[in-house]
Amino acid sequence: MHESHMTAWIDSSHLAGANATYIEDLYESYLRNPSSVSDEWQRCFSDMNGGEAETVHSAVQDYFRRVAMDGHARQSMVEVKTDIRQIRVLQLINAYRSYGHQVAKLDPLGLWQRDEVLELSPAFYELSEGDLDTRFNVGSYQGGLPMMSLRDLLSSLQKTYCATIGAEYMHMNSIEEKRWIQARLEAAEGHPNLDAQERRQVLCDLTAAEGLERYLGAKFPGAKRFSLEGGDMLVPMVKALFREASRAGTEEAVMGMAHRGRLNMLINVLGKRPQELFDEFAGKHGESWGTGDVKYHMGFSSDFATNSGHIHLALAFNPSHLEIVNPVVMGSVRARLDRLKDPSGIKVLPITIHGDSAMAGQGVVAETFNLSQTRAFSVGGTVRIVINNQIGFTTSNPQDTRSTLYCTDVAKMVGAPIFHVNGDDPDAVLFVTKLALEYRNTFHRDVVIDLVCYRRNGHNEADEPSATQPLMYQKIKQHPTTRQLYGERLAYCGVVTDAEVEQLVNDYRNALDKGDCVVPEWRPMGQQYQQNWTPYLGHDWDIGYDSRCSRQQLQALGEAICRYPQEFELQRQVQKVYDDRLLMSRGEKLVDWGFAENLAYASLVSAGYRVRLTGQDSGRGTFFHRHAVVFNQKDGQRHVPLEALLPNGQGFEVYDSALSEEAVLAFEYGYATAAPSGLTIWEAQFGDFANGAQVVIDQFVSSGEQKWGRLCGLTLLLPHGYEGQGPEHSSARPERYLQLCAQHNMQICVPTTPAQVFHMLRRQMVRPLRRPLIVFTPKSLLRHPLAVSSLDELADGHFMNVIPEQDTHDPAAVTRVVLCAGKVYYDLLDARRKGDLKQVVIVRIEQLYPFPHAELAEVLAPYPHVREFVWCQEEPQNQGAWYCSQHHFREVMPEGARLFYAGRPASASPAVGYISLHLKQQKALVEDALGQS
Repeated sequence: MHESHMTAWIDSSHLAGANATYIEDLYESYLRNPSSVSDEWQRCFSDMNGGEAETVHSAVQDYFRRVAMDGHARQSMVEVKTDIRQIRVLQLINAYRSYGHQVAKLDPLGLWQRDEVLELSPAFYELSEGDLDTRFNVGSYQGGLPMMSLRDLLSSLQKTYCATIGAEYMHMNSIEEKRWIQARLEAAEGHPNLDAQERRQVLCDLTAAEGLERYLGAKFPGAKRFSLEGGDMLVPMVKALFREASRAGTEEAVMGMAHRGRLNMLINVLGKRPQELFDEFAGKHGESWGTGDVKYHMGFSSDFATNSGHIHLALAFNPSHLEIVNPVVMGSVRARLDRLKDPSGIKVLPITIHGDSAMAGQGVVAETFNLSQTRAFSVGGTVRIVINNQIGFTTSNPQDTRSTLYCTDVAKMVGAPIFHVNGDDPDAVLFVTKLALEYRNTFHRDVVIDLVCYRRNGHNEADEPSATQPLMYQKIKQHPTTRQLYGERLAYCGVVTDAEVEQLVNDYRNALDKGDCVVPEWRPMGQQYQQNWTPYLGHDWDIGYDSRCSRQQLQALGEAICRYPQEFELQRQVQKVYDDRLLMSRGEKLVDWGFAENLAYASLVSAGYRVRLTGQDSGRGTFFHRHAVVFNQKDGQRHVPLEALLPNGQGFEVYDSALSEEAVLAFEYGYATAAPSGLTIWEAQFGDFANGAQVVIDQFVSSGEQKWGRLCGLTLLLPHGYEGQGPEHSSARPERYLQLCAQHNMQICVPTTPAQVFHMLRRQMVRPLRRPLIVFTPKSLLRHPLAVSSLDELADGHFMNVIPEQDTHDPAAVTRVVLCAGKVYYDLLDARRKGDLKQVVIVRIEQLYPFPHAELAEVLAPYPHVREFVWCQEEPQNQGAWYCSQHHFREVMPEGARLFYAGRPASASPAVGYISLHLKQQKALVEDALGQS
């Protein structure tokens, strides 16, 4: 800072003499972190620099000391006192912005015990009663005039920050975003400007929200419905979100929520016919091919009419794992944005609705926040609404549900603004709702609305909450509903009459009695949303498909995906990989796994399919095999050859994901459910890492079609195979997936050649069938000298569910048939060849489910005389395919034949940790399978 700038500034300011120490400390904080001081001080210190670079701080400190000791620079004590008070008034304003929410009137029941916040008292800043009528410059505060009395300023601050809205935003890093929020909060001064029509609409929506719950409670007493009562404002606020979003250009909205209020959302927002819900309560279910799910897990789709046009709504299906639906919603939104070619996120709005305890308690919430601004998973920001009924499943003590002041504190990890609002103040709720959406659309970041309300009934309607929360439920029984309170307020203001309020109640009940749609804005779903899945409906596994790809096309594609910018200098090993791939594409070298996989993607992209691949090291490949992304060693520039296949570069995308399995896999599931015409792949770094996403596999991947009719073509690549890497990196636990298999719900494949992985990936798209594909991919086979294929096998072949014996042999001389899957085949093959065991044949089962009975029977037809059949696996006996699949093996064996097991003994751990023991076990199981033991 130049001395001339500082002298001029100090001479014209209150920052002289006795204030020097205070200013020095403030300025030091500014130098460390500009956002640590108020906006006024940031501008002051920035102006002092005259736009020039900052000088050494010690020189500034010395100058402040000289000024403090220079009598000529001092003002009179009266002036100094006035200036100190001005500084402290600005500090007071900043304190209200930072801490006002801690004393805001957020609890409709008035039960919250709030600690006193000393920083909000004028006395904390040595401002006295005598200062209340003194006028001060209020800096950037926009709740009044530039000069206000301290008394008026305090009144304005309390209305803005301590009434029924509690805003948390000072933790945000962006000064621009903080100023943006300040401008809108402070200008409103706690008095949202809603016109009479909006208020009447809110009252109408509140009447519907309350009316449905009362109707269901009377008609089906004691039935579980997870009532919204107490959080009734959710219905008006969500409908307001749709209207505002449509005005901003949004065409679709995707919502995820748990149980509470879902039935209300279905009937009063999305327009499901009440009669359909009543039939479900009465046990009248229509004929369905699936097993179905309970009412409060179901989703729905419809269109919603606004003055700006129709907006398409989709409420995601959700299991009882509550917050797991959040990344599913965001994945669906990302797919829709990609389809609409809208990277900004304006055209599709994600809305997630949380419970207070679940928001704080479930780790997938933090995982999803972490994904929100990453390249692979950003959706332009999510509006997150918390139905905060102040108690969790059974507890009323926040100390038992979280270790933070608010259930929403997890959102601070990404600097999201949080707006706490009293659910019994509909005007404030609507103001916050509009503000949150505008923030999301402006800055494309997550925003949280904490709707502080209560739960009028127990966790479900069969629960008696007063047993554990006696005081709270005594208060609730005496507390009027939000509709009652708002109706009285509007009647008092002359917006409606008491008679009109009563008429709304009667009209809604009559509409429910008729059983037809009760949402005036409901419209039937547009054709474009119904047609997305039409080509994939009604097909079974045996449907014919043509997956041929000519040798000439493969050669051209192979050369294309080996190109990279001329100026690129590849890393030495990567250069060798690309040199070899050029030879493979010309037929001068056999194709390895990595090249076959890339060729599969290239053939699909060139045919118009989108390919999306994510995982923790998917660009390069965990095992240095894929190299779909290459980097210039000179400047780190990135290049993706597969993106260059199409002029717009949008046919293929690969991302190295965050270190998350649960949220990322859920996101990709959501993406796949909204993008049936593209190949969506999630790859585990090691197959056992999928353990961290077991909820997604159990609740969505394996059962989504049966429960909800949701088709999904998601592909999981799970590296699997025993190479002596210990318990954590050997087994992808195939037994878990096989145990989940039923009703042809998904495919379990264990390919052993590059040609097989090529055809398997192509089949997943070319065959008009969309069901999850679980692939146990290899590690050591990626560079195994025998695990190679010719270009002709890629061009002319198809995926073989069963691969017969490949060596020449005399079927009549065969006395033993070994069945296996995966890498162990190559160990068996090597040992058999070394032992010259011509009486043993090895058959590979490449698809374990749906089990290929017909193909296997055909392969085994030459061996009707064989009595010894062996299933060989690397996994322990209680794991792998043995227990889940042996009945399938027996079905196709000749009559009188016996089936034996060859593998590791049963174990509580997936694999041993000592390499010597691993090798001993591997040798023993191979010898046992071949009859050498």
